Amino acid sequence: MIALSWCCVQSLAAQESANDGGELLLRDFRPKQQLVVKEHLLTKASQPVVDVHIHMHYRLRGSREALEDFVGLMDRNNIAVCVSLDGKLGRQLDEHREYLWTRYRDRFAIFANVDWQGNAPDDAPHLWACHQPGFARRTADELERAAERGVCGLKVFKRFGLGYKNPDGTLVEIDDPRWDPIWAKCGELGLPVIIHTADPAAFFEPIDRYNERWEELSRHPDWSFYGDQFPSRKALLDARNRVIERHPKTQFIGAHVANNSEDLRTVSRWLDRYPNLWIEPASRIAELGRQPYTARDFLIRYQDRLLFGTDGPWPELRFQLYWRFFETRDESFPYSEKVPPPQGMWSIYGVDLPDDVLKKLYHENAAKLIPGVKERLEKYRSKTNDE
Repeated sequence: MIALSWCCVQSLAAQESANDGGELLLRDFRPKQQLVVKEHLLTKASQPVVDVHIHMHYRLRGSREALEDFVGLMDRNNIAVCVSLDGKLGRQLDEHREYLWTRYRDRFAIFANVDWQGNAPDDAPHLWACHQPGFARRTADELERAAERGVCGLKVFKRFGLGYKNPDGTLVEIDDPRWDPIWAKCGELGLPVIIHTADPAAFFEPIDRYNERWEELSRHPDWSFYGDQFPSRKALLDARNRVIERHPKTQFIGAHVANNSEDLRTVSRWLDRYPNLWIEPASRIAELGRQPYTARDFLIRYQDRLLFGTDGPWPELRFQLYWRFFETRDESFPYSEKVPPPQGMWSIYGVDLPDDVLKKLYHENAAKLIPGVKERLEKYRSKTNDE
């Protein structure tokens, strides 16, 4: 006899009750859409794509087999180049270059990362590298050496502002002038900085019945930044913007639509104010796709400041949903292959961008902004034309 946990028994009981029209647990709700509308199930992008937001180390963990499989996916989907944001500096940069560039240097570009902590333990921030004299200058010098070895940008993760601590236990501030030499050096070297600041708006609200992403946060309560122990979302975004304004010669990429895809009017104001700010939509078509008219107008208006990103590698269907979102007028379709969907419990609508906007989004802007991408794109085109 198989013993079932009490949780399983409750869930099964809820499902049986639901079959009779009774109560249903939210985690068991799997509605099947009854709409009958046109579908365009795209299997590849209409133009070569440069994906500027890929995590080749954190998702594939050095697996050679996974790398080969992903390059096959890139070939099938017309993805010419991917930018891995996991280069770090030092030994991991050496290992990541060897992993990606032994066979596929023409298909992958690499961004470095700042090593704020060094080898110090988590609970001893006074020993962290970033609090030692000369840290920013040493990091700037490391970035210069990395650029000489082919690194083409810098990625800053969201723990900057939400996790890294000062010796007194307070959180490191994004606009602390101690870090200015790092941003200035990136401008001097022509290395764009892609920065993830804050997180979705729902993550800064109570996890209660009014939170539209309650289901997601109930599964990942550690993703919540609600409470006095964290800065407000506005404070974080304002601090990032002060850095962007203070370094006009450095190009900044606001990851995830500058992490404010719920409020495109405000992102528009930022783009108008900061000519050195770019945006990309990684993991945010869920937000853009539920406001298709606003999103389409926004994407067309700022077509010269758009880059393409996904936050992958993902299963192939996830990439194909990006093509469907940007290239079709399809209605009410999933933004993810997962059931239930990983973010909001809703469907999205395509924005059907004009070809000239798609061209800028998919590859032209990245080729202008990121060193080494133009040359890789040309090689990809030459190879595909020969085939």
